[in-house]
Formats: sequence, C-alpha cells, structure tokens
Amino acid sequence: MKSLEAVASSSELDDEETLSRAAWYYYHDGLTQADIGERLGLPRLKISRLLERARRLGLIQVKINSSLSSCLALERDLVQRYGLHAAVVIPPLEAQALNDRLGQAAAQYLMYVLSDSEMLAVGWGDTVTRALQRLAYTFASRNISSISLTGGVSGYLQGLGLPQLSAQNIHLIPAPILASSPELARAFKEEPRIAELLTMTQLAQVALVGIGATDEQATLVKSGYVSASELTLFRRMGAVGDVLGHFYNAQGQVLDISLHQQIIGCSLSELANIPIRVGASGGAQKVTAILGALTGGHINVLITDEDTASLLLGAIV
Repeated sequence: MKSLEAVASSSELDDEETLSRAAWYYYHDGLTQADIGERLGLPRLKISRLLERARRLGLIQVKINSSLSSCLALERDLVQRYGLHAAVVIPPLEAQALNDRLGQAAAQYLMYVLSDSEMLAVGWGDTVTRALQRLAYTFASRNISSISLTGGVSGYLQGLGLPQLSAQNIHLIPAPILASSPELARAFKEEPRIAELLTMTQLAQVALVGIGATDEQATLVKSGYVSASELTLFRRMGAVGDVLGHFYNAQGQVLDISLHQQIIGCSLSELANIPIRVGASGGAQKVTAILGALTGGHINVLITDEDTASLLLGAIV
C-alpha cells in the first residue's frame, strides 16, 4: 500500500498532467472546452476552471507575437498614468496620413462603445471628420444620432452629409463657430432652436473631439477663424492647445481669452458633463496639447499613435 505522502505526490502529478493536457489542447490544438472535456472525461465547466488555474499558476504564459503588443502595453500605461476610461494606440504606418488612421481608430472605438439609438456629440476638426465619414452606415443601421458641439455647419457636413443618413439623426447648430462679437454670440445662443440644441448636447453619453495645437497648422488657423498673430498672442499667454476652440495652458486650465466669448457652442465645463469624452489626436507637434487636455480632464478616452503615446508617458507632469 502506498504511503499518504506518495498518494499526495501522485495526485499532484496527475493534476499537473491534466492541467497541461487541457492547456495544450486549448491553446495549441485549438479544441473547444467541450471537445477537451470529452477527451479527458470531464465536464466543460471543469475544463474552464482548469484553464484558469493553469494561467494563475504560471503553467500558461501568453506571449503576443504581434507589432500590436507594444501598443497594448502603452494603452494600459496611459490609462494608469492619466486615469483614463480607456486608450487606443495605433502602430506607425508611414504610407497613410496619421489623421486618417486616427479617424479610423476613433470610428472603430465608437462602434464598440455606442449603444443602439444613442446620441453622439461631436466636435469640429479634420480627425473628427474622418471618423464620422466611417460611421455613417453604422449610424443609419443602429439609429444613432449625432449632435454638434459647436457651430460651423459646413465642417460637420463633410463627415455627416452622406445620403444614407436621415436628417432626423443629424442635429447641427445653425450658426458659425465664431461670432464677430461676444454680444452677437450671446444673441445666437439665445435663439430658441440653438438654445435647444445646446441643451440637447448634455443628453449625449459619448462625445468625440479633436485636440488642436497652437501652431500655424491648427485647424482654427487654416480655416481662418484665428489669425497667426492671434495664435502668437495666445501662446504668449500660455496656451498649449484647444478643444472646441477653447484654449488652455499646460495644466489644462482654460485661459481668459476674449475669443472664448465669441464661440457658439459648448464650453469645456459643459463638455465635462458628458460621461465618455473621446479625444483623437497624434503627432509630435500635438504632445503638449494632448498633455494639457489630459491633465485638465477635458477628455477621458485617448485615441493616438504609438510614438505620441511614448512621448506622453515620458513627459514630466
């Protein structure tokens, strides 16, 4: 008769063998848990528990042999470093414009996070437009509505003005982004239809915004809403970037700039009321702007590229 010690040792060896066989069949041979259960004479639930135990014991060590593995690690580090709801990091690809790829990544994330019949609030900018262009069919098939966070109808129509979208699913503020004076901006906002739309933005659960840098390539400058001399003045005041036309400093604090009183749209404090705020931006020239947006809490989901993510994680806040 075997001693109790020998019986225990034998049991442990048998257990390890069963764990190893289950792991091999599942990860190497691609068998289902039900198939493995039949081979080993065990119920499927037992196989599921065995696989989990093997993973916890270190018997299974998963290595992702993919160029995306470093991106997944960066996503995790960004979430932890900046307290984000989520992060999406795309690998480098020189053959395609970065804004286009970021727009595609943002569209894919939104397809995942948006529920049927939900409303998406959207900002204004090149990357946002590219994302919206890829979402038109998703919006139509899932009855998702879109509402603009600012005026500037023509800019939004580039992304939303596709024939498969019903007019009842598109809500645009019928005004420019900037009025010529604070008084005119207030008058626009007091118009019943515009006031109603601005209130509707607060019903959205998800928002998508671009993050602008303070250089001559900024969308606001290229579109003629802000002059190069004004941008120079904003930089001297400490501006590092803008979201929805509102400029902020390195700490994410919104600056006291008269231009903000001319904006027809949501303020950043109103944007903060939307639970999921997705910012899509990348490139070395955008690092300080993205960092300010993260520090200020203006966004809580970041869509960016691998190089930018590395720079953000190396920044001293």
